Amino acid sequence: MSLSTPEKVRKLQRTLYVKAKEAPDYRFYLLYDKVYREDVLAHAYDRCQANGGAAGIDGQTFRDIEAYGKDRWLGELAGELKEKSYRPQAIRRVWIEKESGGRRPLGIPTIRDRVAQMATVLVIEPIFEADMQPEQYGYRPKRDAKDAVREVHRLIKTGHREVIDGDLSGYFDSIPHRELMKAVSRRISDRSLLRLIKSWLKAPVQEDAGGQGRRGAREKGTPQGAPLSPLLANLYIRRLILAWKTLGYEQCFDAHFVNYADDFVVCCRRSAKDALEVIRQILGRLKLTLNEGKTRTCRLPEESFDFLGYTIGRCYRAGTGEMYIGTKPASRRVVRLCRRISEQTARSRLTRETAEQVVHLNRLLRGWANYFCLGSVSRSYRAVDAHVRNRLRQWLRHKHKLGGKGTHQYPDEHLYEVLGLIRLSERTADFPWAKA
Repeated sequence: MSLSTPEKVRKLQRTLYVKAKEAPDYRFYLLYDKVYREDVLAHAYDRCQANGGAAGIDGQTFRDIEAYGKDRWLGELAGELKEKSYRPQAIRRVWIEKESGGRRPLGIPTIRDRVAQMATVLVIEPIFEADMQPEQYGYRPKRDAKDAVREVHRLIKTGHREVIDGDLSGYFDSIPHRELMKAVSRRISDRSLLRLIKSWLKAPVQEDAGGQGRRGAREKGTPQGAPLSPLLANLYIRRLILAWKTLGYEQCFDAHFVNYADDFVVCCRRSAKDALEVIRQILGRLKLTLNEGKTRTCRLPEESFDFLGYTIGRCYRAGTGEMYIGTKPASRRVVRLCRRISEQTARSRLTRETAEQVVHLNRLLRGWANYFCLGSVSRSYRAVDAHVRNRLRQWLRHKHKLGGKGTHQYPDEHLYEVLGLIRLSERTADFPWAKA
């Protein structure tokens, strides 16, 4: 299924973006009717279906909708929106384990609510995209996490070596609704659309515990897992970055933000600790708080820090041993990948055919390496290669009930040339820096 934006929807988005860019103070007042447009809703449905995800509190799945009739279902949703009888259902809350320990709440709206939110995103995102700051990299067209890492590296190379490694405390759950709606209404005056967005923010939460748990309207937070949340989160954290610049602190400390969702780094030429105190004050006005346990200042190259899965700090050139400041995959990300490889090659997976198992491993390796391809990656790649070879040999031995370590029956040449396993360390020969 193609997810390219339909031409009519793209034309609408382009018109809204151009108007917003040309008139920074303009407020859009006729938007609600665009949300339930047939082509907008249909594309919103396709986007949500491609994203997948579990069912909401009503238990309805995409398979159920297809059996019921997608066009019929979308027509009924469009009718509710048009007649303004649409009301969002409660959000199903589940908890997922965090890599650093603890649990993170994830809000799962019903598919009906997800499609309506996605349709709204299609309409209003171009307007707010025109206002986003260049320091913001998360959830934006033609930008990604690697771009944010590259920008941090660029700033450090140009002398901004005092760094604030910032972490917001429960950002998505802390955004105050009143102040957020003010930020939304700065650009949108359509009361019907504002009321719709507010209804999603106020939707009650139901804990995923057999239908039991806390319910009730909320005064803050936009649940991670809802299509509208990334846009609203970007819109609100924009206020922090804008305040930092308009109040003159960027020039005062020669310090620059790099933000991705709720993660941020500030690269300073001087006085990182003083800059951090100013950030605390601005966040206080925004009713947000720093996670003091995870926020710190450091100075490179004496120290290093992690950002978006990369460690940025002291590296050494192979052969010469020359020190330089660079990026490399964070150790915990390598460990996490190796753990997933071990899970995929556990004895419980012995029912797979060998070719199928190699396909699963290659997909895992390729996806990881497509992201972790910046800076000094060779050492990490070699470690992963060694682990996957060892685990695949063990899996093959158990599958075919063979003794020994498997190196004789399954040498490297067999794993790579016969079975087709990807060797990550060979990828570095194609990297631009390898040919420089």
